[in-house]
Amino acid sequence: MVGKEFGRIYAWDEVNPAMVRQWCEVMGVTNPLYIDPEYALQTEFEGLVAPPAMLQSWCQSGLYQDNFPPGSTDDNPYGVLKLLEEQGYMSVVAVNSELTFERYLKMGERLYYTTRFDSLSDQKQTALGTGFFVTLKMTYFSQKPYGDEQVGELLFRVFKFKPAQVIETKTESKPAIPVIKRSKPGISDDTRFFWDGCDEKELRIQHCKSCDKLQHPPAPVCIHCQSFDLDYKVASGKGELYSYVVMHYPEIPPFDYPNPIGLIELEEGVRLTAGLVGVDPKNLSIGTPVEVCFETFDGDLTLPMFRTREES
Repeated sequence: MVGKEFGRIYAWDEVNPAMVRQWCEVMGVTNPLYIDPEYALQTEFEGLVAPPAMLQSWCQSGLYQDNFPPGSTDDNPYGVLKLLEEQGYMSVVAVNSELTFERYLKMGERLYYTTRFDSLSDQKQTALGTGFFVTLKMTYFSQKPYGDEQVGELLFRVFKFKPAQVIETKTESKPAIPVIKRSKPGISDDTRFFWDGCDEKELRIQHCKSCDKLQHPPAPVCIHCQSFDLDYKVASGKGELYSYVVMHYPEIPPFDYPNPIGLIELEEGVRLTAGLVGVDPKNLSIGTPVEVCFETFDGDLTLPMFRTREES
């Protein structure tokens, strides 16, 4: 298989300012050549260009693995790694990633890359274990009507290996890892009524005596009329799912994953954020009727959670 060429993997999108801006924000890059159209227009490029180090990101599959645009090859350039796994070389570590660039990319260009299985080393013995260095080379092209143009290359090398056998040694017993508990809320004079209500299985919403309006989260002053004359009313606990997210990663103890979290619009008109329980995240939708339920964690922390309900 060494020397085998694999077909094209196309980019989902053309080189565009929005993705360049987002990439620069994440990476902390402030070069005006990438993000300031007026500045870039005065340069030799006569417009915005993409950061060279962004080259690899244009042709990545996105959120779902191997989800490439129509026309991309189905031939897996990483198939050699599967063959090594079948021989017992199950572990992998990346050891080299080297990008080279021919020129800047301009807005509107469409890219693809091809892959070459460049080399497979002899069997090596390392501190990690015994295995092989696998080297692939991805060559990136810009599609042109007069002939596609090479714009860069990525050398990617991994080590596929059988882990070195770990010799078990007796060690002194270590103290048990403490169980991670849910963080408790910061409670002030302005919010105490809400958390006391949770202990009483009541969903208490702050109420202004002056203008008779509700507000959440609690505050020291009415956000509607700036009155300090505040108390609370007990909500029905019924509402609907105004919005939601499902947390998958990073997994942070002590929460279970996937972890659905909802923005609930109560019948009384205010919204609050709370965990969703007893639901299949795949079946969630905006407008789903929900109702409050109270769950106690770690023996002393009672929180309002929401579950789906049947509409009456």
